[in-house]
Amino acid sequence: MDFYTKILGFVKKHDVPLGGGARWLTVVSPDATGGTELLLEPADHPAVQPYRDALVQDGIPLAQFAVDDVQAEYERLSGLGVRFTQGPLEAGPATFAVFDDTCGNLIQVATPPQ
Repeated sequence: MDFYTKILGFVKKHDVPLGGGARWLTVVSPDATGGTELLLEPADHPAVQPYRDALVQDGIPLAQFAVDDVQAEYERLSGLGVRFTQGPLEAGPATFAVFDDTCGNLIQVATPPQ
């Protein structure tokens, strides 16, 4: 929760206790608090770790977030201690970078073609 709110800048929308220490956590963009929610899913199901490990091993991001300027976001997040596995890379008309979300997931930020 701290990484997604304090580092990435999302806003907590729901935090519902599920028992046994698990919680239903969702975050939203501060610019669209009534918009799409990102679920921060509990990771205790036995399928989660092998799935997550396979994605990371193959370098496949779990999610992608659009940003206005990948280079600026790369510099901002790097300054906050975020570990990137792929720095800014231009791929045709798009630019992207990939980082570790501290929960074992790869997240991609991208500036889509205009």
